[in-house]
Amino acid sequence: MLLVYTHKITPRVKYIFKHICTRVLGLEVSFTNKIEEFIAHDSLKMSYTKQQLGSEFFIKNHELLFEQGLNDVEIHFQDWDNTKCFFFNGDKCELPFDIFAASFYLLSRYEEYLPHVKDDYGRFVASESIAYKHGFLDQPVVDIWAYKFKKALQKQFPDYIFPEKTYTVKPIIDVPSAYIFQKKGVMRTLGGTLKDIFRLRFKRLYYRYMVILNLKHDPYDTFKYIINRQKNSNAKFLFFFLIGDYSTFDKGINVNNKKFVSLIKQVADYCRVGLKVSFFAIDDITILKKEKIQMETIINASLNASRQSYSRLNFPDSYRHLVELEIPEDYTMGYVNQIGFRAGSCTPFFFYDLDYEVQTPLKICPYHLMDYALLKTKSLLDKKKVLNELIGKIKAVNGEFVPVFHNYTFSDSERWQGFKELFNMILESAHEN
Repeated sequence: MLLVYTHKITPRVKYIFKHICTRVLGLEVSFTNKIEEFIAHDSLKMSYTKQQLGSEFFIKNHELLFEQGLNDVEIHFQDWDNTKCFFFNGDKCELPFDIFAASFYLLSRYEEYLPHVKDDYGRFVASESIAYKHGFLDQPVVDIWAYKFKKALQKQFPDYIFPEKTYTVKPIIDVPSAYIFQKKGVMRTLGGTLKDIFRLRFKRLYYRYMVILNLKHDPYDTFKYIINRQKNSNAKFLFFFLIGDYSTFDKGINVNNKKFVSLIKQVADYCRVGLKVSFFAIDDITILKKEKIQMETIINASLNASRQSYSRLNFPDSYRHLVELEIPEDYTMGYVNQIGFRAGSCTPFFFYDLDYEVQTPLKICPYHLMDYALLKTKSLLDKKKVLNELIGKIKAVNGEFVPVFHNYTFSDSERWQGFKELFNMILESAHEN
């Protein structure tokens, strides 16, 4: 166990030390503000304060972890080996930066509480983030800094045996609409027909009615293939089904459709199933509660995971609603069109509410790649290269790789050619050294 001496034990201090030490490095950690207790401890220990007590392992603290609420935080970036960091604390410490304050800034999403420009869907975009602006969005810096901390501890305590973590994969299958032509109802089918005619999409029109007449397979219905992949994989797939009402933004299948409900139940027999929160439910807890109850009725179990439609988050309300409804996990933290680490980490962490200064029970599982982001890379060979580089970075810190694919990604559509192979690469990466 690591004992941390600090002049003031704040919720922020406890939160970030437990993340870095326990969740990333597997070390138990405790805290004290009594010098006598610190001196008497005969195992791993360090001080985190303004002045070093003696010759102990020491990291000079930045004020961030001892403040409350939001303040004007001054940030200056500097190179640190093959990465970057901020909150420089001089050369007299075991580490040249206060990685705990820097990690807290990223994990708490401090910058997303501050004024920023949003896109048309009300989302915080990658280009607004400090990680993108300073060129480290493609690195899980919180985990990299944690391993630098571990290396420094090992140097000071060479006889201590540190636990080892392993790289894992958690594939996400996002289902905004289970079918493209089937089960859409008379009015939506008629509207789609007229749209096809006006846009001269006669091939699509032909295919639409061949599917409706059960003469062809619906392109979005790839669930048999995905379930077969699940059966042959050690990674447990997590599906997110949209069951919210039809709207401008959400065009799923009616939750009263028996075939759709049967599909969700069938998938739940083999995989984990969560709720894809509809666009308007993100801001309205009454709609969210209704969707939660509907999904729990379908799967006959408590809802354990959610993912917000369009990867849209409204800090801090979106997460507060999930906490209030006792949904324990969320998989929205990431960027739709940009590969990388939105919170700087590939290790799940808990939502810290900056307004109330409390760690909540909501576990945030950030995703690092959505299939759409790979469309920016033209050739399949280049896609494989980008994917292998990302996997390598997560493996280097024994992190958890969370990729998001859609049910239609596994169709025979020309747009998604080669994506089955990319998905298989991800699954196989968990078995490679």
